Amino acid sequence: MAKKTIKVEQTGSPIRRADVQQKILIGLGLNKIGRVSELPDTPATRGMIRKVRHMVRVVEEAK
Repeated sequence: MAKKTIKVEQTGSPIRRADVQQKILIGLGLNKIGRVSELPDTPATRGMIRKVRHMVRVVEEAK
């Protein structure tokens, strides 16, 4: 069974954001604008994306 993944791209800067949001971006594998990370589609990952939704966008939801 193939595991579902999500591709996430960073679109905003973490400068002048809460330290927690900066750490979430690092946890998602993002730390520069334009960087794309492929992550497993889990509730934990979805929650992290939701916390920084103003700085990232979901590029693609692969099956």
